[in-house]
Order: sequence, then structure tokens, then C-alpha cells
Amino acid sequence: MAEYMNTFFFGIYPYIAILTMIVGSVLRYDQDPYSWKADSSQLLHRKGLRVGSNLFHVGILLLFAGHFVGLLTPHWAYEPFITAGQKQILAMTAGGIFGSMAFIGMTILIWRRTTQDRVRATTKFMDMAILLILFVQLVLGLLTIPQSAKHLDGSSMIALAEWAQHIVTFRGGAAEFITEEALVFKLHIVLGLTIFLIFPFTRLVHMVSAPYKYILRSGYQIVRKRG
Repeated sequence: MAEYMNTFFFGIYPYIAILTMIVGSVLRYDQDPYSWKADSSQLLHRKGLRVGSNLFHVGILLLFAGHFVGLLTPHWAYEPFITAGQKQILAMTAGGIFGSMAFIGMTILIWRRTTQDRVRATTKFMDMAILLILFVQLVLGLLTIPQSAKHLDGSSMIALAEWAQHIVTFRGGAAEFITEEALVFKLHIVLGLTIFLIFPFTRLVHMVSAPYKYILRSGYQIVRKRG
């Protein structure tokens, strides 16, 4: 049973989640383009929004970039310049800093959503759900740091990278790399894939919107204050 669950969550589930994210996003943009946005609550309550939003967005974007590069860069590409152990220490340090930034920012944003009446009244169920899911994901990510510190040879990091690279290149046996990893790593991966799965049904879709039309606009927006 354990072997089956491992194969499903780390060999099959990634493709279900990614396919759902791609197809669901395309269908949502085609069928309901006006919902392709993240509703702003700035006019309802400004306090804490700028600090919380900036900390969260900067932290989460840097974390995403770090995960993308760290997991999908083959070992041979960086081996001449840095050892696996050194790369793991670098990842732990950067992840701790960026993860803490995102965690503090997310805490502020959740506090706004739950304590300010006007903001809470306009908050949809899925808006609050994705905030809490991201919060749990950040906590799990930070908990992987002390686990990684128990083996600084980089072996666990290489195993996780091999899993990710096998998945994106459609090679078999990806789940085998995860079998012996700590539970916190497995939970972090599964919840991350679940975020991909629900991505098209949340406000997260605004992440893939490129405002190229703004750059190519023919004129400027004129904003007049009331006299």
C-alpha cells in the first residue's frame, strides 16, 4: 500500500496536477476572461497591505525562482563550480530568508482578511482558502530546513532534483527518488502539486498575466481628483 501511494503521489499525481492547471487555465481564460484577476481590497483597508503584500510577493517569487532553478538544474551543470553540499547550504540560507519574508507577509495578509470587517465581508471562500493553503505550504517549506541540516552532503537535494527532472522529462521511475525522503519533504511536494491542481480555480491565475498592452498603449491614463 505504501509503495502504491508513493507511486501515485510522486509518479502520477504530478501529471494530473500540471495538466489540470494548464487545461483549466486555458478554459477559464477562454470562457470567463473577466474573472482573470485578483480583486484588490486596498480601498477598503490600507493598513498593513503594502508591507504584507510586498513581503509576500517578493518572498514567494524568489522562492519560486529558487525552486525552479534548484530542482531543474542538472547536477553536472553546477558540479564544476559548487558541490552538492554547498548548493544545499545555499538553498537552505536563501530559502530561510525568502521563506521568512513570505511568511511574515502572509501572516499580515491573513490578519487583514480575518480582523477587518469590510475586507472580510468581500472575501470569497476560495480567496481565504488559497491564503491558508499557501501559509501551510510556507510553514512546511521552513520546516524542511532543519531536516536538511541533518544531512549536509546534498544527497537529499540531489534526490529531489532527480525526481523533478524525471517528471518534466517524462522519464519513468521518478517516484523511486522520493521513497526514502522525510515526511516533511513529501508533504511539501504534495501540497505544492495540489496548489498547481487548484490554480485555475483561484485568484492565482493573475500570476501568468503579462501586461504587455500597458507598455504598448497609445496614450496615458488620466486620473483627476475631485475638486
